[in-house]
Amino acid sequence: MRPDVIDLREFYGSHLGKVARTLVRRRIRQLWPDVGGMNVLALGYPSPYLQPFHAEAQRVLAFMPAQQGVHRWPVRDPNRVALVDETELPLPDASVDRVLLVHALESAEQVTPLLREVWRVLASGGRLMVVVPNRRGIWARMERTPFGQGHPYSPGQLSRLLRDNLFQPSERAAALYMPPMRSSMLLRTAGAWEKLGQSWGNAFAGVVLMEADKQIYAVSAKPRRRRRPIAVALPAPRAGATGTIGINSASYSASSGTFSMAAPSTNFDYDQWPENNPAPPRRDR
Repeated sequence: MRPDVIDLREFYGSHLGKVARTLVRRRIRQLWPDVGGMNVLALGYPSPYLQPFHAEAQRVLAFMPAQQGVHRWPVRDPNRVALVDETELPLPDASVDRVLLVHALESAEQVTPLLREVWRVLASGGRLMVVVPNRRGIWARMERTPFGQGHPYSPGQLSRLLRDNLFQPSERAAALYMPPMRSSMLLRTAGAWEKLGQSWGNAFAGVVLMEADKQIYAVSAKPRRRRRPIAVALPAPRAGATGTIGINSASYSASSGTFSMAAPSTNFDYDQWPENNPAPPRRDR
């Protein structure tokens, strides 16, 4: 089930949502420290994480799925958000350098068409970053946050999914080690939770971040070997026949699946054909 855009905006407007945005955004910037001069596309509900890219990248676009809804971003500058069908992005081929998926993959109704469409618009050498709830994390079990909606992934599942859709996973990160509680005291110690969680590994993280490169497979077309025609012998007329048949042989082409043969002569005496004039029975001595 995909969360509504109103619920997403209310979450990121809360104290817990602001802390989560800060922690996840920090990890995104560690993976993408510089996007200067690039075209960045973000899909899902990415507006809380795009502010660092807004002043740095050449162009930033935010697409939100039609089933979710949309709201304006940024508030004071010209709008950069569009409502789209996530399986038919209104962009030409190889037109963006970076693609960020946040609150997108875990709620997508058609995962493979979504990733194939991302592959299409991503330029050669471009990179994709996916942010999804961690299957083993506590955030995926708490429905009060957007990270508790949809289909969570483990790092291994996400890696296999990207490989199956023409992406090569590379860098991996994790965030949100603190429990998704609204306690003010807990939120003030969120930084300490993150530092402690790095030593625990990704098993207890709330979200998994994975970067992947676009794979371009150049497969050379092998020339097809043409099979030699098959000669089909036809029975010859009996010796002494007054007529001749204009069919000496027929050839079968395996590539086209057809027989080719010469047209018969019109002066053939069918009474001389072996089937119509059988030989006399053999007498035993």
